[in-house]
Amino acid sequence: ELDWNTGNIYITKGTAKTYPCMVAHLDQVQKYHPTDFTVIETKDLLFGYSPKERSFCGLGADDKNGVWLCLQCLQKFNEIKVAFFVGEEVGCIGSSKANMEFFNDCRFVIQPDRRGNSDVITQIGFMDICSDDFIKDITPEKFGYTPTEGMMTDVEQLKENGLNVSCINISCGYYEPHTDNEFTDKNDLMKCLVFIEHIITHCTKVYPHEPGRMKGYDCQLVWWEQYEEMYELVRDSLISDPTLTPADLHSFYHEEYPLLGLDDFAMIYDDAAAELYYERNEDVA
Repeated sequence: ELDWNTGNIYITKGTAKTYPCMVAHLDQVQKYHPTDFTVIETKDLLFGYSPKERSFCGLGADDKNGVWLCLQCLQKFNEIKVAFFVGEEVGCIGSSKANMEFFNDCRFVIQPDRRGNSDVITQIGFMDICSDDFIKDITPEKFGYTPTEGMMTDVEQLKENGLNVSCINISCGYYEPHTDNEFTDKNDLMKCLVFIEHIITHCTKVYPHEPGRMKGYDCQLVWWEQYEEMYELVRDSLISDPTLTPADLHSFYHEEYPLLGLDDFAMIYDDAAAELYYERNEDVA
């Protein structure tokens, strides 16, 4: 089913009381490619290339890998739900307007949209997105995965929308996303597929979960930790390129530092710029 108002696509295969569910996003950061853009496939890797320009081009594996994994599972399993969202890269536009009734009979939601080959994202923006019971039952360590924290993506938005089942985001074999050097490791992509197939096959019950955030002192402490880390990054960035603005820095780093808003980046920028100004004048004196 295509939602003409948003561009989101919702697929239900088979008839069941409850379904495993997967989601992926249809957009990519790279908007323009040379006319001769081609995908080069080696024994182990996939990458984009322009023969005319003799340069690498962003593959868009974030999140073509996730789309491919969803399609593979649609072929393999008789009962499954899949949602494809638009506009994830520009603020989870599609998932923020998701039809939440679609998820009422889902056991859990899997999103393959993480770089690398070993992360299972169970917390985003200091919000838990799945239950301990779900983590235990999917046995990530047997498949070479480790629970960790991640960045903004569609499953986080679904939890913000009120989704009350467990969600995860899984590494799916792409590397250097959002750059022209982006590539896919085919072995890591297949590793992700095997893990997802295991989850769908063995996790046949519903895994309820209500999101919960860090509160009070813990959240404030993490904010200060992010502030201190970002201060050093901003300082080094301004030494390399004094023309950078707070908006530039926010655009570069906000996904890795989700507690810091644009106002925080502006404050850090002012502090770092003032220190550099003082150091330069001190050297002159």
